[in-house]
Amino acid sequence: MPDKKGIFHFLAALLAAGVARGADLIPVPDFSEYRVPVSMPPAPDHAVWEWLNVGLLVVALVLATYFALVSRSRRGLYVLSVASLLWFGFIYQGCVCAIGATQNVTLALFDSRYAIPLTVVAVFVLPLVFTLFFGRTFCAAVCPLGAIQELVAVRPVRVPAWLDHALGLIPYIYLGLAVIFAAMGTAFVVCRYDPFVPLFRMSGDINMLIFGGALLVLGVFVGRPYCRYLCPYGAVLAVLSKASKWHARIPPEECIKCRLCEDSCPYGAIQQPSPPLPREARPAARRRLAVLLGLAPLLVVAGAWLGSLLAVPMARLNPDVRLAERIQLEDTGQVEGTTDASEAFRNTGRPKQELFAEVVEIREQFRWPAILLGGWIGLVVAVKLISLSVRRRREDYRPDRARCVSCARCYWYCPGEQVRLGLIDDVSELVDLEKLEAKSAS
Repeated sequence: MPDKKGIFHFLAALLAAGVARGADLIPVPDFSEYRVPVSMPPAPDHAVWEWLNVGLLVVALVLATYFALVSRSRRGLYVLSVASLLWFGFIYQGCVCAIGATQNVTLALFDSRYAIPLTVVAVFVLPLVFTLFFGRTFCAAVCPLGAIQELVAVRPVRVPAWLDHALGLIPYIYLGLAVIFAAMGTAFVVCRYDPFVPLFRMSGDINMLIFGGALLVLGVFVGRPYCRYLCPYGAVLAVLSKASKWHARIPPEECIKCRLCEDSCPYGAIQQPSPPLPREARPAARRRLAVLLGLAPLLVVAGAWLGSLLAVPMARLNPDVRLAERIQLEDTGQVEGTTDASEAFRNTGRPKQELFAEVVEIREQFRWPAILLGGWIGLVVAVKLISLSVRRRREDYRPDRARCVSCARCYWYCPGEQVRLGLIDDVSELVDLEKLEAKSAS
């Protein structure tokens, strides 16, 4: 089990550190020549509200870590999930969240004119710090998006491994897209297409409301579909969790290989024991790994080339590009009528040639980011193929540190945990009972 004393001391230090005070002003984007009235600084109670949210985030992270690693309490995590969903979701309306803050931090790094509030930085950084030390306890019961999916996962089925690995690439691709669009100041795509914030606010785009509802219905049968196959912040947490010093482990002491934890995990995050390869199979495994290592640079180059073809489609997310395309369609008679945006542009009297020249420049600005995105996708695919070909020796069932969200579902089914809780005297009692039930069912 994790060193409880060390964990207690670390959590106490983080909790005692608190949060520093800072600015909370967000500059107004300059979308046109219209002079926007200067906003007054937010009222003091607004700043207090923001820092209160950060303080509650620290408390929730400490509690989630304690429940997942120290007390090993599934019930505690469940109650905390409900509380996080109510506060960070419905009361705080899901904004600012750590997932969306990824874009704020990116824009601040690439645009010196953008003043990012310290509260947003704290919301982004704190889950990363906890994940680096304790695994994905933020996902366990703090993130409102994860909490709402955790609560509806009542009949989860196992996703085939090949499909799970393939869909698991999407968050990394989504992360690349979000970083590029935020860095260029084009759009915050994660916030624009967030499926659950409209549910938290009980308002918003009808398409996103339908999408969020569909994900919740799917989440009844597929554990956390957004977290596993879409969340870009989860991709970052997965990488950091691999290096975590402490992490949730399944049995409190020794694993008896009963496989009950594997059957109970709805996220496919339990790794089976992996004996060493037979001596005669090792040369073929080495050759396969060598081929994939040699193929990796080719995948990156091929991805970069394909990415170069995406510059024009990616630029369409820019409002000026969409406006220019709409005006061209109207002028050539390919569409009837005008939109609010095109009508407003025509009323300004601004020359169309000036807008078209800006669009050409914007498309050119997207050329290198599109190439980098393609190379990033090629790298992600290459790393996935290499990781699947590497065989690591394991003598017992362990959580996959990247995919495990520390939900503690497996604890209750572990015979060793039942002994620790005093519910049974010996692990053989529960194992024999499971065998009897399986025999009766067959």
